[in-house]
Amino acid sequence: MYRLSFLAVLGLALVACRTADTSRAAPTADPAASAKVSGALSQTQAASTPAAKLVKTEALSPQPIKILPDSLPQPYASSSASKSPNVIPIPSTPTLKVPAGFVVSVFAEGLDRPRWLALTPTGDVLVTETRRNRIQLLRDANQDGVAEVQKTFADSQNGLSIPFGMSFGNYAFFLGNTASVLRFPYTKGQEQLTGTGTKITDLPGGGYNQHWTRNVIVSPDRTKLYVSIGSQSNADEEPSPRASVQVMNLDGSDRQTFASGLRNPVGLAFHPTTRELYTTVNERDGLGDDLVPDYFTRIQAGQFYGWPYAYITPDRLDPNHVQNGRSVRPDLAAQTRTPDVLFQAHSAALGVQFYNGQTFPARYRNGAFVAFRGSWNRDRGTGYKIAFVPFNAQGRPQGYYEDFLTGFLVNPMGPDTWGRPVGLLTLPDGSLLVTEEANGRIYRIQYRG
Repeated sequence: MYRLSFLAVLGLALVACRTADTSRAAPTADPAASAKVSGALSQTQAASTPAAKLVKTEALSPQPIKILPDSLPQPYASSSASKSPNVIPIPSTPTLKVPAGFVVSVFAEGLDRPRWLALTPTGDVLVTETRRNRIQLLRDANQDGVAEVQKTFADSQNGLSIPFGMSFGNYAFFLGNTASVLRFPYTKGQEQLTGTGTKITDLPGGGYNQHWTRNVIVSPDRTKLYVSIGSQSNADEEPSPRASVQVMNLDGSDRQTFASGLRNPVGLAFHPTTRELYTTVNERDGLGDDLVPDYFTRIQAGQFYGWPYAYITPDRLDPNHVQNGRSVRPDLAAQTRTPDVLFQAHSAALGVQFYNGQTFPARYRNGAFVAFRGSWNRDRGTGYKIAFVPFNAQGRPQGYYEDFLTGFLVNPMGPDTWGRPVGLLTLPDGSLLVTEEANGRIYRIQYRG
């Protein structure tokens, strides 16, 4: 995408967007965004809403993709391209590829660059339209696979300012704005937030090429809140809490750095059985087509993942932080953890969803789906798809990933694409939702055998 710095000012539209980063455009000051117009359909409208629109699919035969540290090239082994994706309209007869037995349909459309997803305690779907400073509530009231109810759950009048992550816990709704975390009182069944909530902590806003996303997730025991914060730069030294995951009490007190050296952590999810926290991380640009791999990994308290001094292993030093053949911070470089699963560099790994449903084949249960938004810093475009990370019976990733949904990228050399996946969500019926921000849709993936 365009290599511009993020302007953390409401009312400015941004067109920059890093593969590993999360938005092609930042929020604009739109009068419609601040007007709470209910989009809920009347009973007559709901009754006339067509059944789920199936998308043509072809069978995909997933193969393991395993990237090992020893296979990585040296820095600058290839040039670093700057190739913004050309987003094209949805084809008249679009075709996606999924493994045999899966079907894809349109759950919702006409959205304004939908980003992140959350499920309310009553099973409604929330989606952030970050550019509009708005959260929409979607409901498939007649269970036909289409969200015929769409209404504003919150907007700028509720204090939304470049919103992204959402989470529920202890009768509260938590929201990650770019420069703060808000907590709102929440009653089960509530369809709209009231007031502006309580700011429980300040955060550094904005960031390098749209590192403005602030994801939030409540711990399984409902005692802690975890918040992801991206870097301000591509690979400069920066003070905490940049490039980290923070942890705090649900009222914002006792905030601490949980894990660091994470250039741009975006997805956050707890494994369904081990209850361990995993994240997706967008790594640095400028070192070549195949450096540095994005990744998916378990994170634990006190761990350091290398940025900006090293990457993937302690001995892979960032050349921008080397003097006389040694790291400028050998103490930190030596602490660099190797992530669990490496992804193709510049894929822009964002959303992560552990599959805890019952309708997909057994091999998918407790594994992780990951959304790749797609590259800008690679000669041949990569990403623009959904991947699956298998886990073993002990609750550990098996070290590789495989394609699960492809077909958005029609020309890697452009790159030309009609889809940029961002958020993921498993519904109570076992289907999987995917936000696609470029053309404003949410897709639903089901298994029918």
